[in-house]
Amino acid sequence: MPRQGIIERYRAYLPVTENTPVISLMEGDTPLLPAKNLAKKIGAEAYELYLKFEGMNPTGSFKDRGMTLAVSKAVEKGAKTIICASTGNTSASAAAYAAQAGIRCAVLIPSGNIALGKLSQALMHGATVISVNGNFDDALTLVKEAAEKFPVTLVNSLNPDRIEGQKTGAFEIVDELGEAPDFQFMPVGNAGNITAYWKGYKEYCDRGKCINLPKMMGFQAAGAAPIVSGKPVENPETIATAIRIGNPASWKQAEAAKTESAGVIDSVTDNEILDAYKILAATEGVFCEPASAAGVAGLIKYLKAGKLEKRIAKLRIVCILTGHGLKDPECAIRSIEKPVSIAPSMDALKSVLFASA
Repeated sequence: MPRQGIIERYRAYLPVTENTPVISLMEGDTPLLPAKNLAKKIGAEAYELYLKFEGMNPTGSFKDRGMTLAVSKAVEKGAKTIICASTGNTSASAAAYAAQAGIRCAVLIPSGNIALGKLSQALMHGATVISVNGNFDDALTLVKEAAEKFPVTLVNSLNPDRIEGQKTGAFEIVDELGEAPDFQFMPVGNAGNITAYWKGYKEYCDRGKCINLPKMMGFQAAGAAPIVSGKPVENPETIATAIRIGNPASWKQAEAAKTESAGVIDSVTDNEILDAYKILAATEGVFCEPASAAGVAGLIKYLKAGKLEKRIAKLRIVCILTGHGLKDPECAIRSIEKPVSIAPSMDALKSVLFASA
């Protein structure tokens, strides 16, 4: 089937009409990868484990699902400029879709807290990038006020069209598996994605596309875990820049998804995130950004603690990998061994190739 983009593929489930211009980069239709090697490595052989690799979207993250709809609806309403606060992925996606639509994009980023891979995307797509001397929450406060005072459209996940687009990830999982998974593990930052997936699963069940609903298992970084602690974090800190958020915009909706699904919102340390990040790349050939590995880190944590139920028939687990590893190559370079340097000789090459033989 030719690629359609999520608006055309799921038009009947989205708030669009024949008057909505479709601004698309053919997002969606991302791979759902069986993860047998990973399951064996982390002791999850009793489960059927899958990875939903959202890093294969056009700008390299799940944000494209929401942005195609947010920008399409903005253009439908006559918007000439969109604006967002971002730790990186939102800025890249907003800038790309604004370029496609032929409108302006303004991006506010927290000073010094954005991966260069993401910043380069926003700049290349022609966005006006403004560095704020503060954190993401400070930037979000500014753009919310700007959207109220100026003729600009906010495209952060506070925009309901973003959630509507992102819910299509759940549709794709059900379409491929034939049913919803039993558990979904995923990162939680601004909390729009866990909100969107839960909305998608419920809507698909309401339409008779599935019978079961998954337990939503969301994981924040320990240094940026306001939902876990029950209070905003003034100065969030984590290596996982995409979820370095101290006061999530979709906090209440995320807690509702957790409660309604009998799931959890918990935290994992930076070391646990980095371990999962490396294991994913080494066992499955999947290079995701650090924040994406938070869900897998949570899965490993819960397996070790014996907190996941087992049945005779294998339960299905889907881990959402939200962004591509090339978004933050600096982290990869810092966290792995440096290349071995040798003389240009066969003996030197042999000594390295067979050093452990």
